[in-house]
Amino acid sequence: MSSPRLTDLSRVTGPAKVPNYEPGDHGVGIVHLGVGAFHRAHQAVMTDDAIARSGGDWRINGVSLRSKEIAGALNPQNGLYTLIERGPGGTEARVIGSIANIIAADPAATLQALCDEKIRVVTITVTEKGYGIDRAAGGPDKKHPAVAADLANPGHPTGVLGLLVAALKFRRDAGMAPFTVLSCDNLPENGKLLRLGTVGFAREIDPELSDWIDEKVAFPSSMVDRITPASTEETLAEALSQTGCEDKAAVETEPFIQWVIEDDFPQGRPDWEAGGALFVADVAPYERMKLTMLNGSHSLIAYSGFLAGHRYVRDVMGDRALAKLVRRHLDAAADIMPPLAGIDFAEYGEALVERFRNPAIAHETYQIAMDGSQKLPQRIFAPALIALEDSRDIRTFTFATAAWMRYALGRKDDGTTYALRDPMADEIEAAVAGLSNPDDIYNALSALPGLLPTELTADDRFAAPVKEILGTMLEAGVRAAIDREPE
Repeated sequence: MSSPRLTDLSRVTGPAKVPNYEPGDHGVGIVHLGVGAFHRAHQAVMTDDAIARSGGDWRINGVSLRSKEIAGALNPQNGLYTLIERGPGGTEARVIGSIANIIAADPAATLQALCDEKIRVVTITVTEKGYGIDRAAGGPDKKHPAVAADLANPGHPTGVLGLLVAALKFRRDAGMAPFTVLSCDNLPENGKLLRLGTVGFAREIDPELSDWIDEKVAFPSSMVDRITPASTEETLAEALSQTGCEDKAAVETEPFIQWVIEDDFPQGRPDWEAGGALFVADVAPYERMKLTMLNGSHSLIAYSGFLAGHRYVRDVMGDRALAKLVRRHLDAAADIMPPLAGIDFAEYGEALVERFRNPAIAHETYQIAMDGSQKLPQRIFAPALIALEDSRDIRTFTFATAAWMRYALGRKDDGTTYALRDPMADEIEAAVAGLSNPDDIYNALSALPGLLPTELTADDRFAAPVKEILGTMLEAGVRAAIDREPE
């Protein structure tokens, strides 16, 4: 006999906790763009906590901009799904009730949802590459396919900037209050960057609208943190065990969760403090800490660990030589951090090591290695430049850069090939095609526009060690390069 589908809280028969509220009694107040595993393990969870403690019409209409997969899993379950927290001390589960509905790859329905007067907050997790923002210029990236299409046809938008601007235009023209736009992606000062992108996009089609958005719409910055591996068949089996129900949208994560947010919500917001959110005047120092220490070491782990044959982060941390490189990176990253009240960077680094070691979390190095061209500028290259300017140790940043450049060749030492899974994959592959000399590879990848700062690549204090490490990787193998690194 098959198990019932998770469609109603009354069907839950296992040990999983269930919300202390009836989801259908609460209306929708948030639209979320990008309903992937991370959102279901983070913002949706804190929103569930907020409703449980303080009530309110704050449930979420989720949007999957490109895929129909998550809608096919969640909508038949009335938005319910199981959150599985795996820690060294065991596994716990709870059912989340904060998601009301998922709109799947339907721009018209998405725009309609954004225009609903009941929507007061729009949250976003579309990854660094999903916005279509030129980070260097601080405006829309007109080469981005969605941005180019939406500028050509702003009345029928499909991308993030186009949808936001079209919805805000409708609300302005209808005399409605604008929603607050909250980016939850790993971008430095993500609120300010999204404001520049949105205002700049609007200026291309309607300067008066652009001025109105700049004056009236809040774009608070935020920093998010929770390690969330991709769901597997084991995840779904655990959800069945915990709930007694079939759950095709279950997600697993670590016990740790963090959300730091600038408190700028003119139309109100949920009681996210109930889930542990911290509201501050300036998120930037927290963003920098996370991008430099956690995300930077994650990229080091991803490229060096994957190329060394380790599937999971926990395996990397069980590799004595690689674990030392991770600790070295955390120490160097902490060394360039400005003081932050209430934060001991050494303790933060030790906590990260323990999280990376978590034996219950199967976080794939290949998953983290995705989209390196979008991640490395703020995770590795910007910190390297700061360290260089301050005459501090940059060896870890050069090693991480060399590991990425070796990864960019698309093959392991044994000849096994893999897809780069990067928005610049075509440009990267073309740049390194047929190259085998470390100097040539370094020069080719350094020449890619908008990736490595010229102040960095032109400085021999950075260039020489990258070429040296890359040369060792090419001649003796990635394992040899790891083992030869100084303590």
